[in-house]
Amino acid sequence: MSKWTYSDKVKDHFMNPRNILREDNEADFHGIGQTGNIKCGDEMIVYIKVDPADLTITECKWRTYGCASAIASTSILSEMVIGMTLDQAYAITAKDILKELGGLPDNKVHCSVLGDKALRAAIDDYYGKNGMEDRIKTQSAKIVCECMQVTDEDIEHAVLEGVRSFSELQDMTKIGTGCGECHENAQAVMSGYIQKHFGL
Repeated sequence: MSKWTYSDKVKDHFMNPRNILREDNEADFHGIGQTGNIKCGDEMIVYIKVDPADLTITECKWRTYGCASAIASTSILSEMVIGMTLDQAYAITAKDILKELGGLPDNKVHCSVLGDKALRAAIDDYYGKNGMEDRIKTQSAKIVCECMQVTDEDIEHAVLEGVRSFSELQDMTKIGTGCGECHENAQAVMSGYIQKHFGL
């Protein structure tokens, strides 16, 4: 029998997830954000209700289709953000979620990143519906390798899957296998994400 490598808190939030949206009442929510990653099979949808007087989150529900890490990450995130202002919630990072969970295996860290991306998408959705487009901070993916159409988001995902060297990145994404001009930039982008998520 294999040893469970998850913390007790991860197991608790997986076995007893909080704030799942069980009703079919999506229209009651003020902001909805969806994100997913075909490579790992996870899809996350976050629903928020907002108090317009002080822009605080009064309710956060979710639906997640994926692994134990994805479910636990979204569950604990939904508890963390209730009572926060939209600015505070927008600033939550994967590191914050990991710390609250007591950590995740390296190859599952991408699940917590999807959680905070879905939350940010829900907040941006609220801003868009309420005439606050100037507050929307959604960033579009930037192409790093023109030949293979590899984006900075693809590189981030690879890092979260455990990639630590350019050769590993190349194996996973085929980056730099065309003209090779992106090598230096791709290396810098990869190093930046390793520092951001793992502090290495």
